[in-house]
Amino acid sequence: MRKSSIPIVAVVLLGAAFSYFSLDDQLKEVIKKNDLKAYEKVPPLDSAKVELGRMLFFDKVLSGNRDISCATCHHPSLKSGDNLALAIGVGGFGLGETRVMGEDRERIPRNSPELFNRGAEEWHTMFWDGRVSGTPNTGFLSPADEKLPEGLDNVLAAQAMFPVTSRDEMRGEIGDTDIFGEQNELSLISNAAPQSVWHALMQRLLAIPEYRQLFKQAYPQIPQNKLGFQHAANAIAAFEIKEFTFVDSPWDRYLRGDLSALNDSAKRGALLFYGKANCAGCHAGNLLTDQQFHNIGVAQFGPGNENAAPLDAGRFAETGNPKDRFAFRTPPLRNVAISGPWMHNGAYIRLEDAIRHHLNPMKALVDYDIEQLSPELRLTLKNDPTVIARMLSNLDAGVSSSISLEDKEVEDLLAFMESLTDSSAMNLNRLMPNAVPSKLPVEEITPYRRYKNY
Repeated sequence: MRKSSIPIVAVVLLGAAFSYFSLDDQLKEVIKKNDLKAYEKVPPLDSAKVELGRMLFFDKVLSGNRDISCATCHHPSLKSGDNLALAIGVGGFGLGETRVMGEDRERIPRNSPELFNRGAEEWHTMFWDGRVSGTPNTGFLSPADEKLPEGLDNVLAAQAMFPVTSRDEMRGEIGDTDIFGEQNELSLISNAAPQSVWHALMQRLLAIPEYRQLFKQAYPQIPQNKLGFQHAANAIAAFEIKEFTFVDSPWDRYLRGDLSALNDSAKRGALLFYGKANCAGCHAGNLLTDQQFHNIGVAQFGPGNENAAPLDAGRFAETGNPKDRFAFRTPPLRNVAISGPWMHNGAYIRLEDAIRHHLNPMKALVDYDIEQLSPELRLTLKNDPTVIARMLSNLDAGVSSSISLEDKEVEDLLAFMESLTDSSAMNLNRLMPNAVPSKLPVEEITPYRRYKNY
């Protein structure tokens, strides 16, 4: 009996070893097939430009009413988001889930996206509907058309030109006064003249001595009277690229050859991601997004957007192509486990539920649980049969057929998603300045996380 037990133990150990190495062998083929590479550090950036961008990012002087900054919706304490399904813009006060909407205001129609790794050369679109796109070499497409100034460093800088022109996000409504009771001069400018908004903002900034010095340090070759808001946008982009780029997730380490960086569950999840679950059909490449637009049947709620209100037609508003109705850009997945709530409108407060939605969008849309929404957003859910039928009639082919996964397989997918998190992204409070040149308050928060990864 003792003799026969030895080969049995040996077989078990050999089988376990074979299973372990076979996961790595399979992943090796997946990595090669998909040309996957570890994310690399960005080249050094001009420190003076980054510091100018940091001040601008946290300074409410960029908003018409002087009551909201870039950081309000992309706060370091909240993993570069705001913890809200739909953001609360100008007129509100507070941060994160404690933020209160101003009187007679509406929510921003879409979720505030995280800012991670937006400096990658592969990025060529911005916003959920892709309304800003391009490169410095090809030129940029944007709502401003030919009014967009030249000299933007990248598509992220082009994106930074537009929140300040949005009435709901930062600029304010006609008749608004700022926090000091003074007239909001930005709100009086026509929506058709974004260049006038940018010019007025530069007048504000350059009236502040410390900003004059910061711009001089960042752009020593440019006379003050030649500075435009594109220079502010370039600085904001430089700050975001430097401080929100993370390259050392377990997945990155695995791609660099450290096979111990992932546990077996994460490895099985990676194989599902690039195989049976077909996640990589849209979450492709090193950014884990194809930067294309897909209607995956996410529940509609909130104020709606532009001409489609009270619905949000997504990419359709930009192209007019019926195939783009209810389609939104595929989000990147780096640090996804810490960047909820998830979807273009923050429809899910658990990452697992967001994953399960993809497996059967038709069922998920019909059975959507409104309890995960704040009380006022529950009242705006559009789940009548007519709306659901319209959305499903245009459902993306990639998710039109349901995928069956066991609970254990979903757990493995979640483990892979966790492996995309760089631990350095967990605490970003070091980015906050003690003060900004305008002397307006810099808000700080100790976040309460309502959403969960599991």
